[in-house]
Amino acid sequence: MNESELLLVKVTPGAKTNRVKQIGPSEFKIWTSAVPEKGKANQVMRKLLAEHLDVTSSMVKIVRGEGSRHKLVTITDSV
Repeated sequence: MNESELLLVKVTPGAKTNRVKQIGPSEFKIWTSAVPEKGKANQVMRKLLAEHLDVTSSMVKIVRGEGSRHKLVTITDSV
């Protein structure tokens, strides 16, 4: 994955199950059972996306949309 590539992610917190669906080359929908309080949903979103892309969750960085369902995310090479 190219470090400069931005990924569009739509997160649905409070879902029944955790799930990742890739809907385009750089676009994802993620459902998480975590609640959107104190960054819990973002933390689980980072973990789920990292597992899907086979990288560590510390490599998944939210560029924009920390408090929104719609996020811009990048994968960094450095931890």
